[in-house]
Amino acid sequence: MTNILAPIENVLTALLEWLHTAIGLPWAWAIIALTLIVRVAILPLILKQVRSMQRLQIHAPELKAIQQKYKHDKQKMNEEVMKFYRENKVNPMASCFPILLQIPIFFALFFVLRDFDEEVYPNYPDSDLGWLNLVPSITENINTHWSGWLLLVVYVGSQLASVISMPLTDPRQRYIFLALPFVIIPFVINFPIGLMLYWSTTNLWAVGQGYITRRLVPKPQPPPKRSSRTPPKEPAPAEAAPAAPDSGSTPAKAAGTGQQRVRRRKKKKKGPRARR
Repeated sequence: MTNILAPIENVLTALLEWLHTAIGLPWAWAIIALTLIVRVAILPLILKQVRSMQRLQIHAPELKAIQQKYKHDKQKMNEEVMKFYRENKVNPMASCFPILLQIPIFFALFFVLRDFDEEVYPNYPDSDLGWLNLVPSITENINTHWSGWLLLVVYVGSQLASVISMPLTDPRQRYIFLALPFVIIPFVINFPIGLMLYWSTTNLWAVGQGYITRRLVPKPQPPPKRSSRTPPKEPAPAEAAPAAPDSGSTPAKAAGTGQQRVRRRKKKKKGPRARR
């Protein structure tokens, strides 16, 4: 992994040295500045993530209906769900892209700080490794000083706040993200304090960024509601009107002719019995 991350390590080392020498930042503040630079660089991806999650939240009822309809056919359900994502331009993996992008930077910075005493600090022997009179040295492990535990508490709290503010539609996904910071605590307590400083700064930035972007990024318009009612049928063509009377006959003549026909029918019905 060290060989794979070597290019990123070289960039981070050069950037840290530039922030320390050119701008005059102590190493701890250089790590914080590096964090802000990384977050600004992936800001377009974050905005895309927010829009995708908003669209997913709007279409959640339709997606749930598809899953309910094909719950007995997993293959068909997956096909319909993917088709639904394509038609509505929703990327369910958008929320993972920023995290995946930061993982190589996280590990590369870990290797930079791990070898900091041997590769970087000898070139700047008089530089300060502390931070705000709290952190004695950014190269010490988290479990060796109370400031490391303090940063760990800040990290967990900021991670929880970031997850709570995320517009997640799946409760299981929210539970996983809420449990994640507690699961990784046993693995990170042996990391350098400078790495936890980077991680805590990242989470605090994410909380503020989520609060701002949700108010600045307009939510997409919800899709039009589909009605189950069938459209009204077109009116049937009007029946042909009765033929108009001859122009030579008047209404009075027409009425008289009708009365004569009625009298004739009555006479026929009487027949010979009437004569008796």
